[in-house]
Amino acid sequence: MLQIYNTLTKRKSIFKPMTPNKINMYVCGMTVYDYCHIGHARTYVSFDMIRRYLKYLGYKVNYVRNITDIDDKIIRRAKENNEDYQALTSRFITAIDEDEKALNILPPDSAPKATEYIDQMIDVIKKLIDKKLAYIASNGDVYYAVHQFPDYGKLAHQDVGKLRAGARVSIVEAKTDPLDFALWKLAKPDEPSWDSPWGKGRPGWHIECSTMALDCLGEHFDIHGGGFDLIFPHHQNEIAQSEGLTGKTFVNTWMHTGFVTVNKEKMSKSLHNFFTVREVLKNYAPEVVRYFLLTSHYRSQLNYSEELLDQSKTALERLYLTLRDTPVETQYFASQTQTQYFASLRFHEAMQDDFNTPVALSVLFDLSREINKTKDPKLAGTLKYLCNLLGILEQDPEIFLKQHIVDMALSESEINHFIQQRDQARKEKKWVLADKIRDELLQKNIIIEDNAQKTRWRRLTV
Repeated sequence: MLQIYNTLTKRKSIFKPMTPNKINMYVCGMTVYDYCHIGHARTYVSFDMIRRYLKYLGYKVNYVRNITDIDDKIIRRAKENNEDYQALTSRFITAIDEDEKALNILPPDSAPKATEYIDQMIDVIKKLIDKKLAYIASNGDVYYAVHQFPDYGKLAHQDVGKLRAGARVSIVEAKTDPLDFALWKLAKPDEPSWDSPWGKGRPGWHIECSTMALDCLGEHFDIHGGGFDLIFPHHQNEIAQSEGLTGKTFVNTWMHTGFVTVNKEKMSKSLHNFFTVREVLKNYAPEVVRYFLLTSHYRSQLNYSEELLDQSKTALERLYLTLRDTPVETQYFASQTQTQYFASLRFHEAMQDDFNTPVALSVLFDLSREINKTKDPKLAGTLKYLCNLLGILEQDPEIFLKQHIVDMALSESEINHFIQQRDQARKEKKWVLADKIRDELLQKNIIIEDNAQKTRWRRLTV
């Protein structure tokens, strides 16, 4: 049975959707003021993998991923560029869509934009004020009153007193509590703004996601996800807003992806140590990048390096070579062999253990080695099917290898041709020539195995 780690409970448990065979899932999307970097891609590839596997299990998944298209960073970047903020966000939304398509990330079922929900946000803020969960500060901004929500800090497992003691408050802020956060910000000169009961202004970041999630998925839904850095304060603030408003549990299962690091530091734009997807795709095929992002468990840290990308490139090449050299049986489910059954069983055991892709990939390589030995079309069909569940190995092997592998490995027909030449040399007792052909094949990662009946060969796989 599927088990998922829940950030809220800090443990894995058997996943049970609220409605049989249906899952509502919300994932925080990007703030669109710059290109998507590998850290973002790690989150979106991970949840794409999760969504694909949930659908394989038979669930109808309603996947919502928002777009933050109004925010301090957006306004600041638009001013720096002397560009209209809408032109800026439109340009980066297009770029992000292109990057995700390249990485074989399926589009969400809904992609609501914050600016499309201003009226609903104002309505939510009004209700929070009426419930004494929010207040109008002396500077005209509207803040959420954290002390009015007793469970504040439960997602991050933080003590509110310690959080309050460590909070920093600017002297220009009019909060009554250091932990209070803005729901509505009065507009400054030359900033985008909307009319509200509290004057022209714009929403705070946290209220955007609560409002869009409530509208798209309802007051209580199955899964909410995002990067590890969103646990506090963003997702904690979403809980405070939503549960304070409705009195209901907001989300059953909270899922968070680990950081991508560079030299053991978190990859982020603020640290200027990030690599955009576009930069990386100049040197690596998109499928190589997707594979790399799946090599580490989604909750663990993933260190970015060209060495690891090169290893992913080699690994993906091996899988494609296996499919190129063995015919793929599409009706492989009929009368499964024992090898097929146990390979599939091990793969699904890994995936149902909180989507453990590193173990699942190791199963695929065990299967690949067996295929290279047996040339079994049913096993090849199983390999392709299981890889497709992860969003990899969907291309024609010959096309992928020719487009992306510079040092093209020998095809099966070429290998057989060399073996025929070697067999002839051995028949004529030209041992030096026979050894030379064997050594040349070994340099191409082809291992020759001689026996009394015929010469067999196999690829040396990772």
